[in-house]
Amino acid sequence: MRTATDSDAKWKGSREAWLDAAFELLLDSGVDSVRILPLAKRLDVSRTSFYWFFKDREALLDALIERWREKNTQGLVRQTEAYAESITEAILNVFDCWLNPELFDSPLEFAMRSWALQSEAVAREIDDADEARIEALTRMFERFGFEPLAANVRGRTIYLTQIGYISMKTQEALEVRMQRIPAYVEIFTGQAPQPRELQRFQARHGVEVEALSHSG
Repeated sequence: MRTATDSDAKWKGSREAWLDAAFELLLDSGVDSVRILPLAKRLDVSRTSFYWFFKDREALLDALIERWREKNTQGLVRQTEAYAESITEAILNVFDCWLNPELFDSPLEFAMRSWALQSEAVAREIDDADEARIEALTRMFERFGFEPLAANVRGRTIYLTQIGYISMKTQEALEVRMQRIPAYVEIFTGQAPQPRELQRFQARHGVEVEALSHSG
């Protein structure tokens, strides 16, 4: 039996549903497409129901920024703080972000950076995010004994390399990227990762270690 609550949910949708639909439009067509009427049509709900959850379109856009901040910035920061026995294992924890969209959403990052080209406010958000992420990477290196300047340069190198990947929409097969991971780790840290560290990393991403090591 449908209740009044069920009926209300159908008529209004939910705050998360509105945000999810807004993200889809942002990713598909850019921020100019994120408007109330197209969202209502996509959700098959009343246009006026939007105002149960958001004061106006600007409030929705602010919520999008907040969700991106939590998803990508906090996701990356948490990975820099994850347990690791060595700097090489710590770097592999960070690399989880580039392979797991639950930790860091690269298409969303690209969309946000595209939006920043149209908005000074969003550009400031991007600047703040870049600073926080590089600072987190710097602290990670410092925890493993790197001097502050070296820690910052290495953190910046890792971060800017990945932002370059995202900005260029670089596409690599998972197997190809996995084959390059050990060299990246050694370049970024000056140390080769241990086989057991690589095995744990590969297992987290569903790679068959023996098949990978014998390919090519």
